[in-house]
Amino acid sequence: MKILITTSSFGVKDTASKDILISQGCQIITNPHGRTLTEEEVDALLKEHRPDGMIAGVEPLTENVLTNAAPHLRVISRCGTGLDNVNLEIAKKRGITVVNTPDAPAEAVAELTLAFILALIRNITVHDSEVKSGRWKKHMGYLLHEMTIGLVGLGRVGKRVASLLQPYGCKLLGADLKPDQDWAATHRVELMPIEQLLTQADVITLHLPYATAELHHFINKKRIASMKPGSFLINTSRGALVDDNALAAALEDGHLGGIALDVYEEEPYLGPLLKAPRTILSPHSGSYARATRTRMECEAAKNLLTELARSSSK
Repeated sequence: MKILITTSSFGVKDTASKDILISQGCQIITNPHGRTLTEEEVDALLKEHRPDGMIAGVEPLTENVLTNAAPHLRVISRCGTGLDNVNLEIAKKRGITVVNTPDAPAEAVAELTLAFILALIRNITVHDSEVKSGRWKKHMGYLLHEMTIGLVGLGRVGKRVASLLQPYGCKLLGADLKPDQDWAATHRVELMPIEQLLTQADVITLHLPYATAELHHFINKKRIASMKPGSFLINTSRGALVDDNALAAALEDGHLGGIALDVYEEEPYLGPLLKAPRTILSPHSGSYARATRTRMECEAAKNLLTELARSSSK
């Protein structure tokens, strides 16, 4: 079987995932560009190699790409959680099975979120930059226990973030499309509509899937204006959830106290936030903890083999 691996970091730090595939007689074709592929690049690779299966990253698997890849491409195994880069409707129509690894990254993404919260409220990156540039100035920060944290999305990652924050004694607010009332009561998370949460939280952290078009720029100019002056925003979920131009404007005029982003609508990110003040920007590295990455890659490899065997038996 031919397997195309498009996520450029797959098996780089630990070869266990590739070893799983090789042990089953798979011929592996890897990403030759060493970065996220464009639509044209992934389309060209699929046309050239005609793989049976694919381990995918976040490259755009559009209607055009999937139509050209069928019928030889039978399974797409996403190494990660989100599937918004895959046209699921066309995949189903073309008989391509799509699977992901939703459990593996949750802990690492939650811990990155906690790191972002602490870095923002204690001005860690601001102090680091200023000391290195020869400026010795102290900026007053906040203690976590005096903060109100708003969790937007209470799935695997959102719930894990809530658990990590419990020992700090901060007030937790939560908003979710289908809230788990029992879990919220047990973890002392006060559930409320998103519009109410935005007005009350000192720190807002996003953990929503990008499941529908209605979520595009979920955090927009209007919602940012409703946030508390000086509040902080964190996004480790999906880049298209936020309007980066609106964020940049709110940072420039001082309405927001700071932001931390790990995900972007277009990656690599080249937008207005690169020059905005009080920002922490990381390169979609939420799952990049060694143990997490290895687990996620191995799950993606096993999922692929399982679904290929299932499709062969039909």
